Amino acid sequence: MSETPQSPDALYAPHGEVGHFFNPWSRLPLTGFSSLLRWKLGKNPYDKKRPPEIPVVANDGAYLKDRGQPPSVTWVGHSTFAIQDGGDVVLTDPHWGARALLPKRHSPPGIPLSSLPEGAFAVLSHNHYDHLDPWTVRRLPAAMPWFVPLGLAKWFRDRGRREVVELDWWQSVRHGRWTLTCLPAQHWSKRLGVARNSSLWCSWLLDSGERRYYFAGDSGYYHGFAEIGRRFAPLDVAFVPIGAYEPRWFMRYQHTDPAEGYQAFLDLGARTMIPMHWGCFDLTDEPVDFAPKELARVLEEKGADRERVRILAVGERWRIA
Repeated sequence: MSETPQSPDALYAPHGEVGHFFNPWSRLPLTGFSSLLRWKLGKNPYDKKRPPEIPVVANDGAYLKDRGQPPSVTWVGHSTFAIQDGGDVVLTDPHWGARALLPKRHSPPGIPLSSLPEGAFAVLSHNHYDHLDPWTVRRLPAAMPWFVPLGLAKWFRDRGRREVVELDWWQSVRHGRWTLTCLPAQHWSKRLGVARNSSLWCSWLLDSGERRYYFAGDSGYYHGFAEIGRRFAPLDVAFVPIGAYEPRWFMRYQHTDPAEGYQAFLDLGARTMIPMHWGCFDLTDEPVDFAPKELARVLEEKGADRERVRILAVGERWRIA
């Protein structure tokens, strides 16, 4: 990437409070109604008439209730993973719903909700509809623990979910054998009836004591990836978004494209990259199945070690060596 080098200091700077958050290193540009209108009225260079080709494998998820299973990652779809490690199951941005407010699913959830074991817990990156899904929250156990960024606990408690812990950037909490650390991301927040940026957005470091997983949530490319890699090395697995990135003039700040996602993985210094945020909801100009094809081109162009990048099918389980 060609961005101007930035000091990591801004990553630790004050970034607002509940009701008004911001990214202290760079404010969110080009998101007003006029910019949205320019995007929607502009010409889309991609042909989206053909049905998307999204790989899906059948998976009943039964192994998730077996605490003796080896560590693995299962892609449920979009930004939702079921991480099984040491008998525990961690969910990232759980979304089993049929829609993200308006956009419908183009691929079914990779495993059934009923496959989740008692004791599973979840981390949430932010409140956008393709990440925080009321349908899913209602159907997950009311006692399931949630770990969320600042300003989101009330949303859960208003829906009868009491096991909710809010964290600010760089704060950590213990949950059983896990250390969960809320980390920066370059993004924003908003829902219907909820003011823009009134709750925080984040990424997560999930440390089981044996393995470290980095879940990027939603983010544009920025210098935070390198700092997170420096602070928390070694990282075993990095879940990095690669989709919903066109047009770049509008999406660059908030969503990495495949090349930037791969560069973020290199900045993090993780052992394995698992791309996400594609193949489910059609949110932007590029076809919903296009991102992994572009990522494959980037990897070929750079002569990358393909064994370090695991492009999963929906429902696919990857056992961590």
